[in-house]
Amino acid sequence: MLFLDYDLGGPYWDESNEAAQKSYHEFNPITKVSKWDTPILIIQAGKDYRLPIEQSLSAYQAAQLLGIKSKLLYFTNENYWILNPQNSLIWQSEFYKWLKETL
Repeated sequence: MLFLDYDLGGPYWDESNEAAQKSYHEFNPITKVSKWDTPILIIQAGKDYRLPIEQSLSAYQAAQLLGIKSKLLYFTNENYWILNPQNSLIWQSEFYKWLKETL
């Protein structure tokens, strides 16, 4: 949340901060989901604390409900960077397979 507080002008619960409230509303993905139409590959790592798994699952579910081609890869014991050699092979394989199928 520290990045968001800095980037968007303050915490989302500070209702007295009009600039922050405007930023949070303007950049809130929930206000844009109905306009999604592009295939989406979501890659989530269990130890990437900048992006909670709930957000990835919500995006994946929204894409599925909208009928958008979507796939979710989840690496439980990885952080932002996929460092385990076997997981790295899976990441590479799935990513390039996605590109080949989708582009």
